[in-house]
Amino acid sequence: MAFFKKQQKKINGKWYPQVVTVGKPVTTDEVADRLSKISTVSRADTYAVLKDLADVLSDYMAQGRTVKLEGLGTFYYTAAANGQGVDSPEKVTAAQITGVRIRFIPESTRTNGNRTVTRSLVSDKIFWEEWGGKGSDGSSSGGGSEGGGESGGEEEAPDPTV
Repeated sequence: MAFFKKQQKKINGKWYPQVVTVGKPVTTDEVADRLSKISTVSRADTYAVLKDLADVLSDYMAQGRTVKLEGLGTFYYTAAANGQGVDSPEKVTAAQITGVRIRFIPESTRTNGNRTVTRSLVSDKIFWEEWGGKGSDGSSSGGGSEGGGESGGEEEAPDPTV
């Protein structure tokens, strides 16, 4: 079950659902445990692969490549440049790059003939419930945080269809 709360945006004064995450983030150990239970791979082997995944992705992307993991999505670099740009292509240099970000596009649902193939982090079976401010153990939330991006943050226009 996923949660949302009602939030008024300063940018236009309109109200939108805002995603709320609950509890602490899931750890690498928890992911390794779960993967080992649903596969024939040991917890130790799964953990070792997960720990090395970031280094492998980083190495490929540093070579200028995107990385697409089936059933997960695509990772790639974007760069931020300082200033207002330059007047000609000859003046463009790497020195203008002031920051690098990793972008991620989740793999999406697509139709294949008369079958629908879903391999996505965004489930089509999400059940949304309004957040009541209680943790899964019934206590007030202290470990949760608000999700960003897709719910109409200050940097992008709110999407009233969400």
